[in-house]
Amino acid sequence: MIKTPTQKKIYDLEERTALFGEQAIKFAKLIPKNAVTLPMISQFVRSATSIGANYCEADCAESKKDFIHKMGICNKEAKETSHWLRMVAQAVPELHSNVSVLKQEAKELQLIFLTIIKNTKVNIGKDAT
Repeated sequence: MIKTPTQKKIYDLEERTALFGEQAIKFAKLIPKNAVTLPMISQFVRSATSIGANYCEADCAESKKDFIHKMGICNKEAKETSHWLRMVAQAVPELHSNVSVLKQEAKELQLIFLTIIKNTKVNIGKDAT
């Protein structure tokens, strides 16, 4: 869970995903650049920062179906981010503790997105009756 300087949980998902992207950018700057890590850095930053961008799109979705689709993309990007973090941890073991914190937040975001998708689908079913 990303926390503010006062250690309060962030319940605003737009803010939380933006902070995650910012933390990902800061972390990427710590990764030594070489032939192995450069592609990983690029992929990692793209997936980590697109979580928030896709959440903003979901928040402005034109229909519930569109919302579910965009939340699914958020979930996929969070999962991809976890993958790249795993690869970075393998390439740069000394960054393992940083990776663990970011992987935990990516996992929490995935669980949030999956819950939102599930609840939205349930509510669509209720609307039909």
